[in-house]
Amino acid sequence: MDRREFLGGTAALASATALPGIARAQSTTELSFFYPVAVGGPITKLIDTYAADFEKDNPSIKLKPIYAGTYQETIVKALTAHKSGTPPVLSVLLSTDMFTLIDEEAIVPFDDFIKTDEDKKWLAGFYPGFMENSQTGGKAPNEKKTWGIPFQRSTVVLYWNKDLFKEAGLDPEKPPKTWAEQVEFAQKLTKRDAAGNVTQWGIQIPSSGFPYWLFQGLSTQAGAILANAAGDKTDYANPGVVEALQYWVDLAQKHKVHPPGIVEWGTTPRDFFEKKVAMMWTTTGNLTNVRANAKFPFGVAVLPAGKKPGSPTGGGNFYLSKKATKAEQEAAFKFVRWITTPERAAQWSINTGYVGVTPAAYETEAMKKYVADFPPAIVARDQLSSAVAELSTHENQRVTKALNDGLQAALTGTKAPQKAMEDAQAEAERILKAYR
Repeated sequence: MDRREFLGGTAALASATALPGIARAQSTTELSFFYPVAVGGPITKLIDTYAADFEKDNPSIKLKPIYAGTYQETIVKALTAHKSGTPPVLSVLLSTDMFTLIDEEAIVPFDDFIKTDEDKKWLAGFYPGFMENSQTGGKAPNEKKTWGIPFQRSTVVLYWNKDLFKEAGLDPEKPPKTWAEQVEFAQKLTKRDAAGNVTQWGIQIPSSGFPYWLFQGLSTQAGAILANAAGDKTDYANPGVVEALQYWVDLAQKHKVHPPGIVEWGTTPRDFFEKKVAMMWTTTGNLTNVRANAKFPFGVAVLPAGKKPGSPTGGGNFYLSKKATKAEQEAAFKFVRWITTPERAAQWSINTGYVGVTPAAYETEAMKKYVADFPPAIVARDQLSSAVAELSTHENQRVTKALNDGLQAALTGTKAPQKAMEDAQAEAERILKAYR
C-alpha cells in the first residue's frame, strides 16, 4: 500500500459529510485523527493497531482514526472542517501541503511543544532531507518553524525484473547507472512480435496522478530545482527542466522503449508483475507490494544519474490543528512522539515499505534483521543523500497542476517540451506573484 496508490479506489468514509467535533469527556481527551486511505486492508489495520496500542499506554487519551480518502480528498476535508470550526486534532497530509495549511491558518507549529532536552533530541533526530518539506520561516529573520513531523515518507526508486535482464543478455545484478545506460538497457529489454507490436516495454515512468513527482527525479538529475525554498517562485522553464522533459519524451517518441502518451500510476506495478515492462520508476512505498506480488527475482536501485544522481522525497507529515484545544494538541503531540520512536518507525517501514524517518530506526534490531534478509529495504534510505525536497509552494495544487498539465502536453505530443514548460512557468508565475 502506498501513498500514491490512494488515488485508486473510492473513499471509505461514510461519515464524510458529518465530520466529528472535537469532543472531550470528563477525564478523557478524544483525539480525532485524519488518515488518508481510500480502501481498507493492511494499512487501516496497522493504524487501528497503533491506535489501540497507544490507548493501552495512555488510557486518558481516546484516539479516533478517520479514514478520509485520497490525499487530495483528505486535504479538502481537513480544510472544510477547519472552516466549519470542527477540524480533526491531528491529520496526516502531504508534506507539500505545508504552505497551503499555513496560509489557511489551519495548523500550529510543533515548536511550542518542544520543552525538554529529550523533545529537542527527538526533533533533531529526523533525516534532514525530510525536514525540508516540514520546516519553513517563522516571523524572525532566518528562523525556521517546524509545521509538520515526517511519518510516511518515500523517494522514487528503480525496480527491475532480473529474469528479463538475463533473457536480454544483461547482468541481472547490475541496474543502469546513467541516463544513457537506462536507454541502452531499455532498448535491449523492449520486445516486439512479428507484426511489430510491443509485447514488453523496456521502462515505464508513470505520468498520471503525480507526474510532477516522478519528473522531479529527472529534473533533479539534470541539475535543476523546480521551486525555491520559500515556496513563492518556480523555475519550470529552466534549461535543465526542459532537458529532463525532452529525455522523458524521447524514451517513447525517439527510442520507442516506453509506452507512448500517459502511463497510469496505479497500473504500472501490475504491468511489472505481468512482465509487460522490465523496469519501472515508482515509490519505495511500493516495496512491500512488489515483494508480495512479484513472482520473479527483482532488484531495487537508486535512480540512474543524469548530470548527477537525485530523487525528490515524498509522502505525508503529521499536522496539528490550530483550532484544537491546548489539551488536545498536547495529546496529539504525545501520540506523534510515541509513533515516531525508532522501534515503531522501523516497524512501520517494514510493514509498508516507506522509509524509516530517522537514522535511529535503522539501528533497531528489527530493522537490522529485516535489511539483512531483504537488502532492497535500504536503497531509499541511501538515496536520501542525493534527494531534494518535493515540489511545494503557496497554492500548491494550482501551481503543481500547471506543471502536470505541461508535462502531459509534452508526453502526448501536443506541445514541444520547451513550449510546454514556458507555458507552465507563465501560469505558475501568475499564481505566485502575489506571494512575493
